[in-house]
Amino acid sequence: MLALTELGQRLRQERESKGLSLEDLQKLTKIQKRYLLGIEEGNYEVMPGKFYVRAFIKQYCEAIGLDTDAIFEEYKSDIPSTQTEDMPQQLSRVRSRKEIPQHTKGVSKAYDYLPTVLVVAGVVVVGIIIWVIAQNIVSDKNKEQANQEAPNSEVQQSNTQEETNETTAKNDNSKSEDEQIAADKKEKEKAAKEKAEKEKAEKEKKDSGKQEYKEVQKTGRSATYALSGTDAFNLEVTSTQADTWLDVKNGKGNAFFSSILKKGETKEFDLTKETEARVNIGYSPGVELKVNGKAVDLPFDSSKQVRQVVTIQYQPAEAQ
Repeated sequence: MLALTELGQRLRQERESKGLSLEDLQKLTKIQKRYLLGIEEGNYEVMPGKFYVRAFIKQYCEAIGLDTDAIFEEYKSDIPSTQTEDMPQQLSRVRSRKEIPQHTKGVSKAYDYLPTVLVVAGVVVVGIIIWVIAQNIVSDKNKEQANQEAPNSEVQQSNTQEETNETTAKNDNSKSEDEQIAADKKEKEKAAKEKAEKEKAEKEKKDSGKQEYKEVQKTGRSATYALSGTDAFNLEVTSTQADTWLDVKNGKGNAFFSSILKKGETKEFDLTKETEARVNIGYSPGVELKVNGKAVDLPFDSSKQVRQVVTIQYQPAEAQ
């Protein structure tokens, strides 16, 4: 086993402090586990090329919440340079197959069996004709028997139909009463739901009219916002595209959440009693933020800044 470089030790310690395994990191970065292990061990020979070494280290740092620029500057002696190396060419794993030669020997064999095939086909055709004739004879006999039994069947069917009509009428009356009860219950539930939704919408509209969410400053990949004009501070974070590392702390550094946020998962935080919250997002593409139920934009373009840190300073309306 190779000795760890200083960079490899730093990355492994940071990953383990986040409670992440190499399998978790592979899901986050989409980088094969053996390449991630190569980065930690300083074994860059397993990589496709120096270009990939730098690219994979950058993705590793962003996934665990490290500043890639600072890491590259601090450990530049451990990271290979790509100034004199071209981009590695993509090697195709698909190789053309040789054409399979056509042989005429099989064709000649088919002609040898042709007489036998014709005889078998003739026997099958004769069998089908005999079967069709037999079916017609049986069908004619069944029709004749049915005509003889028709009068008695019509009388019996008439009696049965009358009994069926009476039973159906009783069932229809019972069914109508049950349907009416169910319809009334459904109508009451619908009215109650509409009333609750209307009250909620009016409350949110009233609160949103007072609430202010303003940018205070931006620097690097961090931004600060001020939340005022409301007596509540509820935060929702949703990841819609991929798993992401999420770290939510208050102004004193106490963590509310520090783990992987799965694709399609939403985390809600009641921060009403806090004066400040710091949201560290490891992979921002597809991440949505809501403050008190209202969607707010991330401070930076996620295609340019994958990792983003959002600090929200909260001042309750009653304290203003």
